[in-house]
Amino acid sequence: MTALIETHYLPSIAYFSALQNFDEVILERHERYVKQSYRNRTYIVTSQGKEKLIVPLTFKHGKVLITDVRIDYGQKWLNQHWRAIQSAYGKSSFFAYYREDLERVLFKKTVFLYDLNFQLLSMCLKWLNRDVTLKESVAYEITPSPPILDLRGSISFKNEENVHKFYRPCSYYQVFGNTFVGNASILDLIFSEGPGAARIVEASTVAKMNK
Repeated sequence: MTALIETHYLPSIAYFSALQNFDEVILERHERYVKQSYRNRTYIVTSQGKEKLIVPLTFKHGKVLITDVRIDYGQKWLNQHWRAIQSAYGKSSFFAYYREDLERVLFKKTVFLYDLNFQLLSMCLKWLNRDVTLKESVAYEITPSPPILDLRGSISFKNEENVHKFYRPCSYYQVFGNTFVGNASILDLIFSEGPGAARIVEASTVAKMNK
């Protein structure tokens, strides 16, 4: 089974639940960049609840291909993100085990957002022991040919209801608070559960998806 989806920055648990039943994933590299989306943002869980992390970009206007979107390293976002992640998960059970992988990818200072997201997704799938073939789209298709399932735009913080088609929150231990916070970045789950994260993703996956 094959899914077509856009890249996200340090994707949410719902993103991985959406891909759970697929052994091949095509990443959309020919789309126009969509502002105010998960393509350049994620949410971690801190002592203050959900905290948004945004990757700043260099372009100011216009319709830009996702592969042409450059990351703005003139802003100090990288150190800010790393400090926030360390503060949120430094005392979690598995942060020390995974931190070097994450630090290595982030601090490579990859030029383009798409490439950074691709590298982070590959890393997270490896952490989850998912044997998934990652491919890239060769052209933009409004309606992909069957049997490809089009999941582009399915995961959006502007339309949380749609996420429930393939994700149901399955609670696990979180560092902060007594109230479980669902659908944070996959980092929240992996740093808390380690090898057990894959089981939580599977338990959070709705068996049948209807888009």
